[in-house]
Amino acid sequence: MQPNRSNNFCCGGGGGFLQSGFKEERLTYGQIKDQQIKATGADYCIAACHNCHAQIHELSEHYEGHYGVVHLWTLLCLSLGILGPNEREYLGDDLKEVAVFHPETEM
Repeated sequence: MQPNRSNNFCCGGGGGFLQSGFKEERLTYGQIKDQQIKATGADYCIAACHNCHAQIHELSEHYEGHYGVVHLWTLLCLSLGILGPNEREYLGDDLKEVAVFHPETEM
């Protein structure tokens, strides 16, 4: 994403703002992050924190971003082959059935 690192844009859900009750303001502020994600053309956005995950997921739905949002830990567990079937809610069809170390395991 550009800009990135310390110059990156906040998603608008942090610092308690996700639970503040100012939904329209939060979505308006987050539109910058949504546009930034869309510009990458990525199918998924990886979020390390729960507030960012929830906010970016809502941004994708609200602004019709059509990108998925997954927790970093979800991808780590997926890569280790320990992600349970009930933990695949935010994965798209392309990843829901992936079992890296246990391909014979049914999901």
